[in-house]
Amino acid sequence: MHPHRSRTRPALLAGALALATVAAVGLGFARPGPADAATTLKALADAKGRDIGVAIDPNRLNESAYRQIADAEFNLVVAENAMKWDATEPNRGQFTFTQGDAVASYAAAGGKRLYGHTLVWHSQLPGWVSGLSATELRQAMLDHIAGVAGHYRGKVAAWDVVNEAFADGGSGGRRDSIFQQRLGDGWIEEAFRAARAADPAAKLCINDYSTDGVNAKSTAIYNLVRDFKARGVPIDCVGFQAHLIVGQVPGDLQSNLQRFADLGVDVRITELDIRMPTPPSAANLATQAADYRKVVSACLAVTRCAGVTTWGITDRYSWIPDVFPGQGAALIWDENYAPKPAYQAVVEALGGTVTPTPTTPTPTTPPPGDGCTVTYVPNSWNTGFTAEVRVRNDGASAINGWTVGFTFGAGQRITNAWNATVTQSGTQVSARNASWNGSVPAGGTLSFGFQGTHGGSNPAPTGFTLNGSACRTG
Repeated sequence: MHPHRSRTRPALLAGALALATVAAVGLGFARPGPADAATTLKALADAKGRDIGVAIDPNRLNESAYRQIADAEFNLVVAENAMKWDATEPNRGQFTFTQGDAVASYAAAGGKRLYGHTLVWHSQLPGWVSGLSATELRQAMLDHIAGVAGHYRGKVAAWDVVNEAFADGGSGGRRDSIFQQRLGDGWIEEAFRAARAADPAAKLCINDYSTDGVNAKSTAIYNLVRDFKARGVPIDCVGFQAHLIVGQVPGDLQSNLQRFADLGVDVRITELDIRMPTPPSAANLATQAADYRKVVSACLAVTRCAGVTTWGITDRYSWIPDVFPGQGAALIWDENYAPKPAYQAVVEALGGTVTPTPTTPTPTTPPPGDGCTVTYVPNSWNTGFTAEVRVRNDGASAINGWTVGFTFGAGQRITNAWNATVTQSGTQVSARNASWNGSVPAGGTLSFGFQGTHGGSNPAPTGFTLNGSACRTG
């Protein structure tokens, strides 16, 4: 799921911001001041030659705590919504750049790199686009790219040229968007060539979600990038959105980033947030911190990983609760701008130190017998369905080779699978790792998926096991 419009909330009491420092101390961290400049995310990332970025809403920059953090902690900024198609070309051929220019000016004034998001996306399109014929749509797309990328020529370090072009699930196919329907498979290549012509110096990226691990969707993008590189189509980088769930960082994140880098492109974590049920528990905040550390560490371990960008500063304005009711707390500053344990984890992953007070939540050891936690995500229609199975290794040591077992209760039958070899005997199903994803570190997550049929009822399977040991469901 990709974030849409920024969330709005009722204004908090005027004294809330004044309490932010007190809240920060209560959580165990003081907001870095001048004496602590060496421990800011920006300083640490600069020292490693990496980007630490944030998506911003220019309308929030007059909020003192928001501005203070944006100024001090990040060396790259991206417009949350201000450079999208509906914001920049609400009427055909009539461009408006007021909000986008505010983000660009903020970046330039603060010596920060500017990341462009996004030139072509099926969502947040102005209404006039939907009525265009194929010929008109192609020209409108090319004109939009020329107008927007041309306006910011020389100012943007990299562009998300095409956003979310591939389908969910295990098909590995293209998303059935207006561009795909009317322009066919060639539209992505056309967009990249147009972007290169509009701004030859900017790096050109393709960006998508649910591609953080090796799966059918990320492999489809991998194959596209490999084809583009072989044929000389301009593409310089791949963005991995990383809208994650607490405790479910893919165990193969680093190897996935590396396989793209080996094609000769940069990789980026572009929209990182890690959501959890709200209100957040101390255990989930501790797990979230470990997850942020894993993501940043995976990027640092890949030479061509240009950096990590979080999709916002504070939980106060996160998109998550509007789209996933009952979930949130996904960023590294809370609703009162107090840094969370995840902030410390990112600092430490970048090589810095932050001294916690005794009130800081710490990771807990799973109780005996709780060696794995399973999340089952189905998508049903008529008499068919797809499903993704995610299994977290809650044990203290890595797993090398895995078999996941479970039981269907309503006669479901699996017809094909990905990321695992799946066999079924009656109601019993067994999924064995592929040759490339058998290693799962302690705290890491394996995932696989399948397509199947059902007879009108499709309850979740039961009795999940990992290498013969019973798992919890989460």
